[in-house]
Amino acid sequence: SELDFTLTESNPVRCPDPEMAAEMEAYIKEIRKEGDTVGGIISCVVQNVPVGLGEPVFDKLHAELGKAMLSINAVKGFEYGSGFQGVQMKGSQHNDQFNTDGSTKTNHSGGVQGGISNGMDIYFNVAFKPVATIIQPYETIDKEGNKVQTQGKGRHDPCVVPRAVPIVEAMAALVLADFTLINRTIKK
Repeated sequence: SELDFTLTESNPVRCPDPEMAAEMEAYIKEIRKEGDTVGGIISCVVQNVPVGLGEPVFDKLHAELGKAMLSINAVKGFEYGSGFQGVQMKGSQHNDQFNTDGSTKTNHSGGVQGGISNGMDIYFNVAFKPVATIIQPYETIDKEGNKVQTQGKGRHDPCVVPRAVPIVEAMAALVLADFTLINRTIKK
């Protein structure tokens, strides 16, 4: 079924699926009780991107989006379009065939082909690691290299993913704004 993205801000975990949101909230509460942390994935969809943003070699749009996302604290992974699932497809399955109006029948490319936006929705996933500071005791070493036990103190989020949603959105907006301005200067 289709997700209703208007519901994204209706719950603390910023999930457009109410049932999944309830499961996520319960899981995060359990993780907090354990004094542990958990990571997660943010999926971002950017609509109405004009055709032609980006460059074919050095300033590829998807490379700059990846660079921006990987610059966010706790991010450990980035994939756009079909991402890692694309390796399980043949070229004949993965190729986005164009319609006569310029749109594509599929969007495995995630809205970017050859480093340049193609007018389709840009979509990507950003993976966040569990926060390192945990409240339960764990082993580490001190300055002299001796094994010691420690544990985090104070207030720490068991999962930073919900707080990171507007950061991912802002970073994507900055990259697209930058490319829009560059595109305007090149065309003049």
